Amino acid sequence: MLKRARQELFFLVVLSALAFFLLTAIVPEVFAPYSPYEQHPRDALKPPSGQYWLGTDQFGRDILSRVIFGGRVAILVGVGSVLLAMLFGVPLGLISGYYGGSVDAVIMRIQDALLSFPPVLLALLIIASLGASAINVVLTIAIVYVPRFARLVRGSVLDLKEREYVLASRAFGASDLRLLFLVILPNAVAPIIVQATLGIAVAILIESGLSYLGLGIQPPTASWGNMLQHAQSYIYKAPWFVLAPGSFIFVAVLAFNLAGDRLREIVDPRLRTL
Repeated sequence: MLKRARQELFFLVVLSALAFFLLTAIVPEVFAPYSPYEQHPRDALKPPSGQYWLGTDQFGRDILSRVIFGGRVAILVGVGSVLLAMLFGVPLGLISGYYGGSVDAVIMRIQDALLSFPPVLLALLIIASLGASAINVVLTIAIVYVPRFARLVRGSVLDLKEREYVLASRAFGASDLRLLFLVILPNAVAPIIVQATLGIAVAILIESGLSYLGLGIQPPTASWGNMLQHAQSYIYKAPWFVLAPGSFIFVAVLAFNLAGDRLREIVDPRLRTL
């Protein structure tokens, strides 16, 4: 009982962290004490203080304000790219698993080809071709994640399409479209939600990596990745400059991963701890 209480308390902390990131993504102006673009040259590289809680960068901009606005970029890119990946990946998985045969073979071989590339390498290749912009980052991460949703949904469909309620619906004359989207898909939603939660964490990492390399969100827009890129020149002179965005990346990714693991335990009774 005590162990379960600790687990629930820990999950509450995780939910609180997620709520904070979501709120700052929706209304960052409420939480940021300054504009992320406002410069105070005389206060450049100031350490954390009562005036600047997380210190300032090389231009005297408030780091706390910039990491908060950078969080909005990370969340919007993460959620947007995962939703876009679901928009294409889920129907592909439904069609592939339901019809099988040559349709399944063609769709899955394309997904296998995409999965043969490491995610970050594939993202680099796509963004280098499309150019660096927020929209292209979202599109790039979505392309990286489409095969994961397609394969996940396909596996669920292969199992669900032989269930009694699906066979009964087919016997009563339900069309393929109705079977796919009104009978099979609702019963495959749980693993999709879990995958989406974990996918947001990976998307944040990819976006941060691309921005760090100069291929993602471009300055002066604040993102955790380009903040790290600028901070690396001051790692010894102003360590707070590196720690702030790095810590936010760590906490955000950890929170989404832990939330995904917890959701997996909830939807799969075999994984529940007593």
